[in-house]
Amino acid sequence: MKIVVMKFGGTSVANLSKIRDVAKIVEENSQKNKIVVVLSAMSGVTNQLQSYVEEVSSEPSRETDLVITSGEQVTVGLLSMILNREGVKSLPLLGWQVPIITDENHEKGRILNINNETIYHHFKSNDVIVLTGFQGISVNGVITSLGRGGSDTTAVAIASSLKAVRCDIYTDVEGVYTADPNVEKNAKKINKVSYEEMLEMSSMGAKVLQTRSVELAMKNNLTLQVLSSLTNTEGTYIVNENKLIEKEIVSGVSYSKNESKITISGIPDKPGISAKIFGLMASNNINVDMIVQNISQDGVSANMTFTVLTKDIELAKKTLERNNNELNYTNLSTDSNIAKISVIGMGMMSQSGVAEKMFKTLADKQINILAISTSEIKISVLIDKKYTDLAVKTLHSVYKLDNK
Repeated sequence: MKIVVMKFGGTSVANLSKIRDVAKIVEENSQKNKIVVVLSAMSGVTNQLQSYVEEVSSEPSRETDLVITSGEQVTVGLLSMILNREGVKSLPLLGWQVPIITDENHEKGRILNINNETIYHHFKSNDVIVLTGFQGISVNGVITSLGRGGSDTTAVAIASSLKAVRCDIYTDVEGVYTADPNVEKNAKKINKVSYEEMLEMSSMGAKVLQTRSVELAMKNNLTLQVLSSLTNTEGTYIVNENKLIEKEIVSGVSYSKNESKITISGIPDKPGISAKIFGLMASNNINVDMIVQNISQDGVSANMTFTVLTKDIELAKKTLERNNNELNYTNLSTDSNIAKISVIGMGMMSQSGVAEKMFKTLADKQINILAISTSEIKISVLIDKKYTDLAVKTLHSVYKLDNK
């Protein structure tokens, strides 16, 4: 049995007309393979549900997950109805009906197990299974959500579990670009990109795929394709780096405006203080990204700066303030007026001068660098948010990505 998983995001199912368009794509593909369709809620619905929740409580709970995962049920039911009316044997399933088992972390659930036998059983009498993305159930039988963008993770996890031929992620863009086309009009679509590059692009702000979904695809060597539900054109394939004929020095420029900076001043410069700070972040499910530490002028205390997602900034601040009797810092400040800019490419591993070019380019534009983070295939800098577009356009040009 050849299975293809197709995931459609909120913009692809934004209204009934678009859901009918999705039905046509699914019907065409169901003539060649068994299909699992994973759907998001209609565009804007989850945001609206989240706003209702936040008016009542800011703390994640079983109730918040119950509310924010309800939007997917609507799109799944409508698509399955349309497919069946068109003669395509289709069955709608919710995450808990499979079930997709997760841990107990509300609004950030991680998948522990998928009962793929349920899918195989339903394929005996159906050509298409339409499944809610973003939604699971805990080991204790409580509805959970997988975090924003979690429908990507649902799709990749299902595809990996079923050993699908591939997983197609349908969006409102035609693939992965060398930069955000909304910022850089000369951005080019990339035909193939490695898991590692896509992982860096996703974590550094590219909004095409959720980071966890790329990690999962890489772990299971699952081929992904990012393509548009609006045009009938081939998209970008995310593959093992061994399948790349030529490794670009720089494949793309990404940015993120969704991060905030925390600076702790006057903390004791002694072993274990960093472990305490980041242990507190981890225990509250707060992901930390860029970290800079330096010794204060007095030589006995230190200053530490790190970034978290803007949505976690208040929780991070309150957590640190609550625990200052252990940390003993003298001052804590936050800044959400920042952006992270990254250049990414597999070819960086064998090419020198990439960082120097980036720093010189930003300096020439009078853009101050607040922090730096690197990996083998990525260089990221923190800058003032107002310079985001200028930085992206300039770096895209200097690395000659407009010529790809």
